[in-house]
Amino acid sequence: MQKQLLVAMIIFLAMPAVQAEQNVVLLASTCAACHGTEGRSVGGMPRLAGLEESYFIEQMLQFQTGQRPATVMMHHATGYTAEEIAKLAKYFSEQE
Repeated sequence: MQKQLLVAMIIFLAMPAVQAEQNVVLLASTCAACHGTEGRSVGGMPRLAGLEESYFIEQMLQFQTGQRPATVMMHHATGYTAEEIAKLAKYFSEQE
C-alpha cells in the first residue's frame, strides 16, 4: 500500500511539469506554420530553433511595440504575455 501511495504522490507532483511542457508545446505549435516544426524552418522564414533566449525575447518585444514592423508578427506578438514569451524563448533555445 505504501508503495502505491508513493507512486501516486510522484505522479501527482510531476503533473505540473508535464502540464507546463504541454502548454509551451501548444504555444510553439502556433509558430510552426511559418517557422517550421519546433522552429526548424526549411523555407525563407527565420529559424527559431537554437536562438538565444534573450534575442528571442528582444525581437518579440520589438514586434509588440512596433519597433520592428512586420504585419503578421506584430499581430502574433501582441497576443502573448511576457511569461509566454519567456517560455517560448526557453523552448526554442533548447531546440536544435
